[in-house]
Amino acid sequence: MDIRIGQGIDFHKFEYGRKLIIGGVQFDSPFGLKGHSDADVLLHAITDALLGAIGEKDIGFHFPDTNEEFKNVDSRIFLEKAISLARGKGFEISNIDATIICETPKINPFREKIEENIANILKIEKNRVNIKATTTEKMGFIGRKEGIAATAVVLLESVTNQ
Repeated sequence: MDIRIGQGIDFHKFEYGRKLIIGGVQFDSPFGLKGHSDADVLLHAITDALLGAIGEKDIGFHFPDTNEEFKNVDSRIFLEKAISLARGKGFEISNIDATIICETPKINPFREKIEENIANILKIEKNRVNIKATTTEKMGFIGRKEGIAATAVVLLESVTNQ
């Protein structure tokens, strides 16, 4: 059996007047995240982790911010493409472990909904997705409530003999 691990990390600044979307879930907030797409920091980190596990280039290569096709696009499209590439190479997700790093908003009330949404996008069981949250104890740009970061680790297992 071929087992692969990939890790991803992403950062985005806050921007007033945009929707705040984390893990495909919209939060009630006066600000969102600045980016070319919807700037979903969590889906971007998971997408990069998936791409890394299968030896593909990063999210910026596959979905460049210079391409107007991706302007304000829902980041689930990136995640769906990454899982399609992984499955095309004979891999399936064993599990995802991700951490959202922010002072605001509070993630815990939405954690289960985020896990369920990611599982639905990837067409896997919810118990294969684990989302955690932490703060930076008010240090740095995240501590000053200027943005959010997310990290993700994905474990893939081969489902075919390739």
